[in-house]
Parts: sequence; structure tokens; C-alpha cells
Amino acid sequence: MKDFAGKIAVITGGGTGMGRELARQLVAEGCNVAMCDVSVEAMAETRRLCESEKLPQGLRVTTHVADVSIEDHLKRFRDELVEQQRTDKIHLLFNNAGIGGGGSLFTNTREQWERTFNICWGGVYLGVRTFLPLLMNADEGHIVNTSSVNGFWASVGMGVSHTAYSAAKFAVKGFTEALINDLRLNAPHIKCSVVMPGHIGTSIVANSRVIQSGSTELSPNDILATRQRLQGMNVDTSKMTDADIQKFADDRARTFREEAPTSAAAAAKIILDGVKAGRWRILVGDDAHRLDDRVRQTPERAYEPEFYQSFVKEVGWRIG
Repeated sequence: MKDFAGKIAVITGGGTGMGRELARQLVAEGCNVAMCDVSVEAMAETRRLCESEKLPQGLRVTTHVADVSIEDHLKRFRDELVEQQRTDKIHLLFNNAGIGGGGSLFTNTREQWERTFNICWGGVYLGVRTFLPLLMNADEGHIVNTSSVNGFWASVGMGVSHTAYSAAKFAVKGFTEALINDLRLNAPHIKCSVVMPGHIGTSIVANSRVIQSGSTELSPNDILATRQRLQGMNVDTSKMTDADIQKFADDRARTFREEAPTSAAAAAKIILDGVKAGRWRILVGDDAHRLDDRVRQTPERAYEPEFYQSFVKEVGWRIG
């Protein structure tokens, strides 16, 4: 798909981060956009930014409230799209929505674990299931599923568990690779890509906290998990109050967004360029490329402390 002008794109998680930037860049190229998110306010800001430049005549940007882990929400989104975009087809599906959390089978609740897994993996699966008929109706289509470097390397360091997010992102990667041949056999006019970003400057850390617990404040379980994370980084937390732990978490969310090596806007451009180039595998960020090379070269060492420590030093990731 060399040109997005006049096409119709669906974006999940369009309220912030890469989803917002995908919407802005697609609209700038003359593409109609229908986005969903759990936050009405965030989507309203994305739409305002999209419309801050005069839209081409007849271009549509629509917003739809949906939790991607709930199939009925996605079906409602699809039905609203058909009505508001006045169409029976779409050309682009960006399964972008995701959250963190539920890292440990031991220190996190089952609800936290499954919340992360059901959004990061279930949202992709249900997104494809729900919107595939509309893609089938188009003359060409492209499915873009967001995995992560954690879809080929299941860690964020030795001091913290990362099971739910990593398991989900591995599932997204495998599902998308399997789709390549499934689409070739049954819907050859539809292509697919798996996106594997490194550290991108988004609000996923803060947003995940709100979605998991309904608040930016850490729960008692989150306080405990953060203490364990710090202890895994050889930080003495015995004299840290809960307020100190909260401040650490807030600072981490801010630095994750503001000090990332790749911005959300740059990530969106890499993704869209990858779609235009017809690449099924889109690594986002120099850190993603380097980590991919390292894991391939020494897979048996990928989960050793020395592997992580040397990689962090090489790419400049901030530990914690």
C-alpha cells in the first residue's frame, strides 16, 4: 500500500502515544481515521490535534469508546464506524492498544496479570476477528499488530518479573507471522506486519497504572512490587516511605516518556514507512535493532545478568 490518501484506517489505543501519532500522520496524508480508546478526553485531544490543520474536503476522523479486551465493545466500535464513516470497508487496521502490569505470577494478582494479557494479546486477536470482514470488502488491506522487543526478549532486567506483557507480545508476534500464510491462502489482497518497538516515549507506564487500578496512586500491592523492583536493582528500600516509593514511580513514568531514545512521532513514521515498503517485520528504534541482533547471536545468554547489563550500557537505557 503505497498511498494512504482516501483510505480508511482503524486505530486502537488512539488516545495517546503511538496511536495518537499514527492518527495525526495518517490524517495528514489524507486518510480517514476511526480510533478507539477507553479515554474520551484523550481521544478528543487526538482529534483536536488531527483537525488543527485544515482537513481535506470530506475527510472523517471519528472517535469510539472501547475496551479492546471486550468483544462486544469492538463490535459496537465496528458498527459505529460503518455508520459514521459511511462505509462497508476499511483498508488499514492498527491493533496498537496495550498496557503494562501483571508482571509476576507470584506478587501480582491474577486479575492484574489477565488484564494486561487480555488487552495486549486479546485486543489484537479480537481486533482482527472483528474487522476482518471490512478488510475483506476493500480492494487492498493491511493489518498492523503491535508487539514489542519483549515479543522476542521476555525481560526488562534481572530485578523485575515481566511475564504477562512478554507472554502477550510473544503471542502477537507468533499470531502475525502465522497470518502471513493464512492471508496469502485466503485473502491475498490483505497483508500484515508485526511492529516491535524498543523504548518509545509514551505514557504507557502512567496509563497502565490508571487502567489496572483506576488511579495514578500506587496500590499496596504496587508499593510492594516497586520495593521488590528497587531491591532487585540493589537499592536499599528499608528507609524509604511509601511516599518515597510513589515519587520513584511517578519519576519513572515521566522519564520513560520524556527521555526515551525514540519519540512516539518518530515511531509512527517508521511504522507507516514500513507498511508502504511492504515489510512484515518492523523494528522500531536503534535499541530494537541492536537487541534483536544480540538475542539472535547469543540466545542462550539472553537472560543472564551480564547480557542485560552490557546491553543497557551500549544503548543508554536507564535502569529502572
